[in-house]
Amino acid sequence: RTDKGVTVSDQSPIDPDNLDHFFTSDADSAIKGDDEQNNVPTTALQQDKPRHLALFSRIPVTLTLEVASVEISLAELINVGGDSVIELDKLAGEPLDVKVNGVLFGSAEVVVVNDKYALRLIDFNNQQLAELVQ
Repeated sequence: RTDKGVTVSDQSPIDPDNLDHFFTSDADSAIKGDDEQNNVPTTALQQDKPRHLALFSRIPVTLTLEVASVEISLAELINVGGDSVIELDKLAGEPLDVKVNGVLFGSAEVVVVNDKYALRLIDFNNQQLAELVQ
C-alpha cells in the first residue's frame, strides 16, 4: 500500500488484450446486489458506475479503416517493384473493415468531407460499449 491509499501488487502486468474481466465479473456482481462488506445498496453502486466509466471514456483508441489485405510470401514481397500490382482480398465497392485498436468493430465506406477522407459507418458493433453504460 502506498501513502495515497493505492495498493501496489507484485503480480505480472495487465495484458491489454484480456481486459474483459475488469468489465464483467467483479463489477457485474457488485452492481447486481448489495456490497456485503460495506453495506452499500445496489442503487449507490449503480450511481457510481457512470463516474467510473467517465475515466475509461478518456482513454484514446485508434480507429482504423482497413481497405483490404493479402498474404504473400517474403520472396514475392522482395520481387515487388514500382510498377507491381498486388491483388487484394476485397471487391471494389465492398464495405471496408472498421477496427478499434486492431479489433474488428464494423464496416464503413469512404466519403470526402471538406476535402478530407472520412468514413460513413454502415455497421458498427458497439453493443459491448453500450453494455458498459447500462
